[in-house]
Amino acid sequence: MSTIQLARRLSQTQTLTPRLQHAVRLLQMSSLDYAQELNEAMARNPFLEPDDDGGDGLPTGDPSRSPALQGAADTAMSAIAGDPAGAIDVGRETDAAHADGARENDADDWPRAADADDCWPRGTGAPTGEMEATALDFAATHVGLREHLLFQANVLRLGERDRALLCAAIECLDDDGYLRTSLDDVARLAELDPAADATETTTALRLLQSFEPAGVGATSLRECLRLQWRQLPMDDADRELGEHILTEQLEVLARRDAIDLARRCHCDPTTVDRLCHAIRRLDPRPGLAYANEQARYITPDVIVRKARGQWSAQLNPAAVPRIRLNERYAHLFQRHRDARHREMAGHLQEARWTLRNIEQRFSTILDVSNAILRRQHRFLDVGVFAMKPLMLREIASDCGLHQSTVCRVTNNKYMATPCGVFELKYFFSRAMPMKSGGACSPTAIRGLIEGMVANEPPDAPLSDVDIARLLARQGVQVARRTVTKYRQMLKLPAVERRRQLAQN
Repeated sequence: MSTIQLARRLSQTQTLTPRLQHAVRLLQMSSLDYAQELNEAMARNPFLEPDDDGGDGLPTGDPSRSPALQGAADTAMSAIAGDPAGAIDVGRETDAAHADGARENDADDWPRAADADDCWPRGTGAPTGEMEATALDFAATHVGLREHLLFQANVLRLGERDRALLCAAIECLDDDGYLRTSLDDVARLAELDPAADATETTTALRLLQSFEPAGVGATSLRECLRLQWRQLPMDDADRELGEHILTEQLEVLARRDAIDLARRCHCDPTTVDRLCHAIRRLDPRPGLAYANEQARYITPDVIVRKARGQWSAQLNPAAVPRIRLNERYAHLFQRHRDARHREMAGHLQEARWTLRNIEQRFSTILDVSNAILRRQHRFLDVGVFAMKPLMLREIASDCGLHQSTVCRVTNNKYMATPCGVFELKYFFSRAMPMKSGGACSPTAIRGLIEGMVANEPPDAPLSDVDIARLLARQGVQVARRTVTKYRQMLKLPAVERRRQLAQN
């Protein structure tokens, strides 16, 4: 017979409020994402407005504004203004905003709608009546890979089942133009009744592979190159030999060993070298030409400068949002508020919290950046070889923060230094023991490997074993597989490849 018992237990749990969860999410955002979040907040909150008075970009309406934070931004602004070399493309957004304002001011110089007809030659399709052409009508539009292939499919006379399978195969292509999914998945995506059989899906795939660009719809690199090779104008002997190289000797082709390839194909090296040169001109990623990859711009959050022999971080004014509290609206609301204005009271509270969040965010970023510089200043003086092992808990202890807070601060935050622009987490790495009893950073080891490969004799390149042996002589005990991993991270080719490049 079971019994029910009541027990009392004491425990401690930590619960994050919705506002604290929102603050944590904002802290790990990049500067661009954070600016977009603030723009959305200004759009829905009447108490927030942009600071267009030419200030330093810090919230001016908050009475708890930090003078130290304002002074840091002013110092950075004056430093950049005094040194043209310091303006490292971090003001593109500000320049773009000024350019937009100039275009708005020049709007009166354009012909008005009533005079638009005079700007068009007669008899050339000029807009009449309610139609008026703008510059956007003449702007080139991007055509993606799928749109390009669907256009070719629409001009063909196909049955409903064939068209559905063909469109399903097009949707399954990746950005490189390859079909990575199985034909069974393509048939399921088409949702035909009855279901498509293997013959129908294979026919749809062969039709797709006949489209432009050549090589699209391939299931492997070998098939992609073969599809392009078959469309090149050449005699039958060269076509057959090239097919054999792509089908059976692709690995030998990748090694660029023309002598071995000629021996395997039973032909002279001159012919093989000529065909290999033609094969290397093929496109292994045919769909990439239709990709619409936009450039990802980075705005450094802090700028590092050296003054009186000391490195220090200063806030980048271009990364600090220009937002303030609308004091007039806040004052009027405080005078006439009552119980019916709960929504407006919530907006005012959110506006003040947003300004405090901005101050706290950039103050934390500045503290963490200066703590990093105090430990990694020799990296700026000497180079990557002087990078020291650094853990998050060390910076958290210096700044009086939690380790998770430091982790969020270092993600998607960038530091502009004379050596380049680096993400804050670039300066953190675990310690690797040395024979002398000390520790070395993996970043410094990668710098040593890169320097060894750059200075190696062209006729006698260093293997991974040789590099590991040289590192051991310098007191850094690293396994050969670790050297291989670091070399691949640096995108350095293997020793055989470097030897062949030197010979060629």
